[in-house]
Amino acid sequence: MKNSIFLHFIIALISFSCLSQTVKGIDYISPFHDGLAAVKKGNMWGFINTEGDLVINFRDDLVTTDFKSQNYPIFKNNRCLISEKKEGITYFGYINKSGETIIKPVFLNASNFKDDTALVILVVKDTIGHNDILNKTVISHNYFEVLINTEGETTHYLTPNPKHITLSKNFVKQPPQFTTQLLSDNLFAVWTDDEKWVIKKLE
Repeated sequence: MKNSIFLHFIIALISFSCLSQTVKGIDYISPFHDGLAAVKKGNMWGFINTEGDLVINFRDDLVTTDFKSQNYPIFKNNRCLISEKKEGITYFGYINKSGETIIKPVFLNASNFKDDTALVILVVKDTIGHNDILNKTVISHNYFEVLINTEGETTHYLTPNPKHITLSKNFVKQPPQFTTQLLSDNLFAVWTDDEKWVIKKLE
């Protein structure tokens, strides 16, 4: 008898817990992508699964993607873009479907994944000398447009020559624009100085 009462208590507790997960006060619900739909409340976004459970709680670092009707964050290849401000500069990274940061925000710009590949702007720091008067190491920053896999590992450099950048919030007010785009598994295009596209093969 005691076991039966205890069992009913557990069932009631589980039922109450499930009911308490009802997501309320939502301003926008996106279509499903990769099994999850983005939900907006105020200025924050979260994600629900196909059962309506809030699997990623509301947060303010999810990066939205532009669609015709609305901008909202999405998952692609089990990855969603996030952003983080460091010394006034925005960096981009990725979380998984548990909300865990899988790829730390270190990129100056980043795309959604497609076929396990994403296009990002990778910053490289070079030591070019030492200022004896100020007793400071002189640092130069350059960036490349590269492809990464879902673990954040660089697979291809799309721009062979680095581009210099002054890594300061006074100079980097917006993410640098991409000058490359991935066309297929083995082709990409580069926007040249004469304002023309050049198609190249991945090597």
